[in-house]
Amino acid sequence: MESLLRSFTAAQSERQPYRGPSPVELTAAGAGFAAFLDGAPHALDELGFSVHDDALAVHEAGSERAWGLYAIDRSAPPSLVVEVPHPSSDLRTDLIGLALFRQVPGAVLAVAGAHRRREDPAHDTRTVFHVVTTLLARRGLPQVQLHGFNDRTLPAADVVVSAGAAPAGDAARRAADRLEAAGFRVRRAWAEPCRGLAGTTNVQGRAADGTPFLHVELNRTTRETRRGAVVRALADADLRKP
Repeated sequence: MESLLRSFTAAQSERQPYRGPSPVELTAAGAGFAAFLDGAPHALDELGFSVHDDALAVHEAGSERAWGLYAIDRSAPPSLVVEVPHPSSDLRTDLIGLALFRQVPGAVLAVAGAHRRREDPAHDTRTVFHVVTTLLARRGLPQVQLHGFNDRTLPAADVVVSAGAAPAGDAARRAADRLEAAGFRVRRAWAEPCRGLAGTTNVQGRAADGTPFLHVELNRTTRETRRGAVVRALADADLRKP
């Protein structure tokens, strides 16, 4: 899975083939992924996805329908959505997302399929990524979305934690506390300034509608050198709880 994900992310670029889905395709994606999640017959192949072992759907390499990679841990009931909207721009967030997915029974992993300058699913509702993640939020699954920032953007912090546009709930506060206990310099966006890293305009956060949504920004040094500590802290926070 890791080698597949690395290749998947490496194929993304500002010049990659890409077109946005039509309204009809978005509707089909919603129905297809709902059936896929339920283990029922689906038609995701008609949208350019290859499905493996009834647990992984990934768009075809080189396709203009670069609409993402979605994995389900079938070992437990669906529990948490781990989201990576900018895998090739926010370097190593894909690997952090995969590691967290592996740590949480019943997790669902959603990784965007195109470079941020081709598609920005964190700020565009007309994407398959948004359709899938909001479908899961409507089913009551909490979300954690991983982002990255340059060390120079906020030199006093390693991590910025927020609940997006919503008030911070217990899950966000637990995550911040666990990350701080792990030795990270944590900025809590609900209580401290964070240089535009609070995710208040994030469309998945706005669509969560009361379902817990955690927005985690990690500086470059943390993403390169302390990925395991981030994953352990987030897993220990048990984001499946409210």
